Amino acid sequence: MKRPWFAPPFQPPRVVEGDGFSLRPLTVRDAVQDFAAVMGSREALWALFGEGWHWPPENLSLEADLVDLAWHQKEFELGTSFAWTVAARHESRLLGCAYLFPARLPGWEADAFFWVTSDVRQRLEAPVEAAFRTLLAAFPLQRIAWPGRALPWHLWNGAP
Repeated sequence: MKRPWFAPPFQPPRVVEGDGFSLRPLTVRDAVQDFAAVMGSREALWALFGEGWHWPPENLSLEADLVDLAWHQKEFELGTSFAWTVAARHESRLLGCAYLFPARLPGWEADAFFWVTSDVRQRLEAPVEAAFRTLLAAFPLQRIAWPGRALPWHLWNGAP
């Protein structure tokens, strides 16, 4: 079993409120709404993550998404990586996700990723990023890489 990334008594932030949305832990209960959000924005997500993650695949199934969410939920519980969903106010729908993983490249402490659905991207991408950065500020981290954004995929993919 993997060891926790951060030693107790550190507890990762669970919820950060934004204007009309919140970031909260991603769970298997989110599978149907997450699948709709991912596949409804698949082309935009592939443009953002495809080169680095090869995600989301064209043939992603609800069952495969459920497995991914179960993995994210378990990793959060174990403290080995963290995934939050971007939930609309009153949980009416899911608008994206944010992830924090141990760094892949030397010189960095963590890799951070986030996305929002295509239909709210123009309006919410900057506020979600700001809320995510607020959440990340609670972690004892100094060097966070942003693959696909501030760190080009070709550099991140060149990691050993």
